[in-house]
Amino acid sequence: MKNTASLSTKLVRIGVTLLIVALVSIGLTLWVTWQLSGGAAALNEAGRLRMQTWRLTSAVQADTNEHEIFALVNKFDESMRLLRQGDSARPLFVPWNAHVESRFNAVELGWLEQRSLLISSPSTDRVNLVQASEAFLEVIDRFVLSIEYQLASLTAILNLFQFVMMALAVAGAVIMLYTGYHFVIHPLSKLRDGLRKLESAQFTARVEVTSNDEFGQVAQGFNRMAATLQTLYNDLEAQVVAKTNRIAAQKERLQALYEVSLFLGKANTINEMTRGFAQQVRELMKADALAIRWTGDDPDKFLILSSDNFPLEALEEEKCLRAGVCACGNSAFEMRTRVIPIKSTEMAPLRHCNKLGYETLVSVPVKLQNKVLGEIDLFYRTDVRLTHEELELVDTFSSHLASSVEGFRALAMDRESAIAGERTMLARELHDSIAQSLAFLKIQVGLIRSSIAKNDVYKTKHFLNELDQGLKESIADVRELLLHFRTRTQTDDIETAIQETLQKFQHQSGIVVVKKITGDSLPLAQDVQVHVLHVLQESLSNIRKHAQAKNVVFEIHKGDIWRFIVRDDGVGFDDMNARTQLQVGLNIMRERAAKISAEVEIKSQSGLGTVVTLFVPRNQKNKTDIDQSKTLMERV
Repeated sequence: MKNTASLSTKLVRIGVTLLIVALVSIGLTLWVTWQLSGGAAALNEAGRLRMQTWRLTSAVQADTNEHEIFALVNKFDESMRLLRQGDSARPLFVPWNAHVESRFNAVELGWLEQRSLLISSPSTDRVNLVQASEAFLEVIDRFVLSIEYQLASLTAILNLFQFVMMALAVAGAVIMLYTGYHFVIHPLSKLRDGLRKLESAQFTARVEVTSNDEFGQVAQGFNRMAATLQTLYNDLEAQVVAKTNRIAAQKERLQALYEVSLFLGKANTINEMTRGFAQQVRELMKADALAIRWTGDDPDKFLILSSDNFPLEALEEEKCLRAGVCACGNSAFEMRTRVIPIKSTEMAPLRHCNKLGYETLVSVPVKLQNKVLGEIDLFYRTDVRLTHEELELVDTFSSHLASSVEGFRALAMDRESAIAGERTMLARELHDSIAQSLAFLKIQVGLIRSSIAKNDVYKTKHFLNELDQGLKESIADVRELLLHFRTRTQTDDIETAIQETLQKFQHQSGIVVVKKITGDSLPLAQDVQVHVLHVLQESLSNIRKHAQAKNVVFEIHKGDIWRFIVRDDGVGFDDMNARTQLQVGLNIMRERAAKISAEVEIKSQSGLGTVVTLFVPRNQKNKTDIDQSKTLMERV
């Protein structure tokens, strides 16, 4: 039978037993030693009784005074009392037994007789006193011998206990060695032998389990491990093949995903992208046909965006499919990847696919940020069961397709927005400049007709001169407008575009321009640079038309707040009438500055020229920084 006690319990039992035996032996030994110590002290005290007896006898024979004799008698009494009661502090006590007790009683009786002789008056005959003392001494000697006999017995007992303790020590060592071998070394040896067999690939090796203690549990664990290793070793080749096949399949899926992603990234149009995507995915998933359906403004309708190897008659019939009519094109809340058997069902939504010879339909939703954009339908003419990895792969394909299509859509919207912005800007420029000039010319034509009708040659000539001047200004506005739209920043630094603009301005107007650049900062964004350039061009256009200046200073101060300053030495203005003539250009400048969170400040005084300052924050956010920059300029 197996021993069910644990190893720790066994060792504790053995240890406690040995400890109890050792404690009992030590306790008995200490007790015997204590008895021997007290008995030795009592033996010494009993030996003193003989000396005290001779002293008393000698004192009486020497006619010593009564006080000294009484003092010696009291000392003898004290010794008798000490022997009777003992002294635990020394320690001192008589090892009593019946024999010792009788001998001590005899001593007490003898002492009573001896005492009466010693203190009697007149003094006892000396010869009788000596004889009585010798007889009393014999009684004391017998008492001392009885104590010695008792101490000899205790010494023998002590020697016996010492021998027993030596025997217990030897027995304890033997027991511990046996216990260690039986409960520890032997089980470890069996485990070691078993491990050596496992190391030599003997997986059938087992360890005998003879107990349920810790080593028994380790042996059971060893046997389970050996059985597991045997099973693993036997199935190792099959597992290696299966693992290799899984790795190869994963590699193929990653390669397929890479190829599809690479193709989607290189496609130039949506049609090219969807056709190529349909062909590649159908071949990778080994499908017989594939259709990509997309939702328009109506989420309940699915349009075929592209297909591959899909029958033409089905393509015409399902060009626009309403949700719920067929197994394809489910509503948004039902959109999930599904493998639908077709051959074994007569459900109405699947009859059409059944007639085409398909047995399995795999419907994969195309979603982007939880929004359903369409679905991918894979058709198989055989019964197909896609694995979890294959379903994840086709879901990944659909996610990439959704991202790519939305990318094309966002790019198209950006292009449309850019075109609309350019058209709006062109319309505003035409309205604010050329349209007003043409309206003025139309008025001049009407005045000319009126003067011709009145045959007023002087007014006709005057109006013709104004008409000619207006035409020249309109032509100049058209050229300047063309210059604005042709000038674009092509680098991250706006200085090149500004230098080109200043050169054209100096060439057209003949005005001397000095450029100054200070500070250092990160470049402005491209869209910000375009608006800055148009604001500066409008400022230069106002100088050319109205300022009558000879010199222009153009300053660029870089920093967290960029400052573009245009100074001229022209006529300036300080009245509202003069300012009204520039209002169109000023409005255009402020509108452009507002688009980039910038501000335009204009300071002018009649006869002292004009200063136009454009404040542009680099991060396009902080209005407070612009106010602080303007305050600092005013202080300077």
